[in-house]
Amino acid sequence: MLETTPGAGFSPEQCAYLEGLASGAGIALVLGGGAASPSIRPTPVDPMHAAQQRCEAAGKKLVAEEVAKRERHPLDRWDETVARAAAGTFPSGDEVFCLKYHGLFYVAPAQDAYMCRLRLPGGILPAWQARGLANLADRLAGGYVDVTTRANLQLREISAADGPRVLEELQELGVVARGSGADNVRNVVGSPTAGFDPDELIDTRPLTRAVHFAILQRRELYGLPRKFNIAFDGGGRVRCLETTNDVGFSAVKATAGPAPAELCFRMALGGITGHQTYASDLDVLLRPDDCLPVVIATLRFFLDEGDRSDRRKARFKYVIDRFGLAGCLTEIEKRLGRTLPRVAGVEFAPAPLHNPLGHVGVHAQRQPGRCYVGVVLPVGRITATQLSGLADLADELCDRELRLTIWQNVLIPGVATEEVGSLLRRLRALGLDFEAGPVRASVVACTGSKGCKYAAADTKAHALAIAERLDREAPLDVPFNLHVTGCHHSCAQHYVGDVGLLAAKVEVGDAEVEGFRIFLGGGEGSRVGSEAFLAKGFGPALPADEVAPALEGVFNKYLRTRLGPDEGFGAFCRRVGAETLLTEALPR
Repeated sequence: MLETTPGAGFSPEQCAYLEGLASGAGIALVLGGGAASPSIRPTPVDPMHAAQQRCEAAGKKLVAEEVAKRERHPLDRWDETVARAAAGTFPSGDEVFCLKYHGLFYVAPAQDAYMCRLRLPGGILPAWQARGLANLADRLAGGYVDVTTRANLQLREISAADGPRVLEELQELGVVARGSGADNVRNVVGSPTAGFDPDELIDTRPLTRAVHFAILQRRELYGLPRKFNIAFDGGGRVRCLETTNDVGFSAVKATAGPAPAELCFRMALGGITGHQTYASDLDVLLRPDDCLPVVIATLRFFLDEGDRSDRRKARFKYVIDRFGLAGCLTEIEKRLGRTLPRVAGVEFAPAPLHNPLGHVGVHAQRQPGRCYVGVVLPVGRITATQLSGLADLADELCDRELRLTIWQNVLIPGVATEEVGSLLRRLRALGLDFEAGPVRASVVACTGSKGCKYAAADTKAHALAIAERLDREAPLDVPFNLHVTGCHHSCAQHYVGDVGLLAAKVEVGDAEVEGFRIFLGGGEGSRVGSEAFLAKGFGPALPADEVAPALEGVFNKYLRTRLGPDEGFGAFCRRVGAETLLTEALPR
């Protein structure tokens, strides 16, 4: 019998090594005289596998994706990826799903190519990385990049042979793609103006970075039942729509009562606007250094309790539906090992006013003599040449970094006031601009049918055409949000815009054309705990070329009959009613 006690001829260091080796191999070593050592524990069961076992023990059948994850973890399938690349072939079957764990998406039939999604926590992109990504996109992708609605980037039109090479070169650039798709935590969003916003309460950059790396280093968190979204709003002028996330944090300033600190975060759970739900305030207050452990506890709760037998019900919202908010808080605190301070009895300073167009144009920073410039991108797309040019501008005139936003545009921070004119001239030389009408300035569009098999229309092309026509034919004098999405997954969040468009096929005579159903009156509250609204739809989908004329009628009625310039477009739509407005505007 093997003895591993110091008295049996082993040093303490050797005992520790052998115990670790035995534990890692799942071997139950017996120490001197057959007594089990309390320091040796069996290898813990992986939380994903344990949850799958509980699902089957309850008489339920695992969905195909869960079976694939159990048979062989997607992160362990790199050799197959390299082999396919050598053969010049794309994945099929469950390998399409599993490859998303590495950040590669086979997007057929929309494109016979890979898309690669990155992870850029807080949307922060150093100039040297931007230049490297531009070079990579030019050589191995389609010569452009897309800014996403999570302040992230995607590369498209990657060949079968180049998939692994793209991932390798990204790692050489210090850019992560792992876990950017499938059943993982997606890119962590933060305030795009963090660190230079004149009104911000808390700088979210340390938090987005901490959560990003904590997720990457915990293998258990690559076994979620479905995707999971996290966002931090620091309380400044430019929002990040945190209440559309599974977990959203909003900075607040406490002025009286039992707050754990003067500057805290409120926390909300369960945002998933494709299912017509904003996150609900959990009525707790967190110090900034509480946020990471609370995030991990929440993810472990989701790991344990998320549905693995029905993909439609596998999102965190449905865990909340089962447990209720109070029950969820109990479960999170159980995994955290302590209770969290409550909101009750605490008074707060008024939330700073947000600037709906603070992501476009020239704006003063909190640093004296410095500005940031919001660059308008056509529905989030920028060429490799333009991205490289922005990197040069950031290096030469600014803070050597770019900031991506959920509005699918780019901020250039740290511009000296005397250099603004030079920067604007060079932007225009790149074919980019910092000005746009209110619709085009804040239009958001998903990938659409050119790059996604689910989309029913070319959303980017239609969104740009509709926005340009509305700004030209029915110009508004108030900030405005247009969200254009290609399918029910609602990647562009059509329910949260002043106007949302949902793509559909429309019969015109004997032909079927691309069209959209119109939704009116959405709008997210400025912060957790404030009022938020979902856009309402009425009537059939219209052919794409009839959408702008219909909205022109709505816009004109708004300008004629609003209660005054302080009544925003969304508030007007909610007061008058989407059904009334669309009944009058739709063709008869």
